[in-house]
Amino acid sequence: MIPYEDFSKIDLRVVKILNAERISGSDKLLKLQVNLGEEGNRQIIAGIGKVYNPETLANKEIIIVSNLETRILLGEESQGMLLAASGENGPVLLVPEKETPPGAKIS
Repeated sequence: MIPYEDFSKIDLRVVKILNAERISGSDKLLKLQVNLGEEGNRQIIAGIGKVYNPETLANKEIIIVSNLETRILLGEESQGMLLAASGENGPVLLVPEKETPPGAKIS
């Protein structure tokens, strides 16, 4: 168990995927450009490429952890992490039930 104070440090936000593309040299990693509302656009590298085609992701709303330190994956900068469940056939993106503005805080 973690204390509530630790959990409250995690900043979960809704983002809209602007575009997605495969990263050369990987069949798993996709580079996503996402809109975080007033905070602007960010790039996220996600290991969902075996389950999701980049062409189907544009305009999809997803949930990310927005306050992670930047990481470099295969030479690409990732400025957050998307949330996905472990499904039977691979990752399943977590999405808002209804249309939600980019940057909306999850509480």
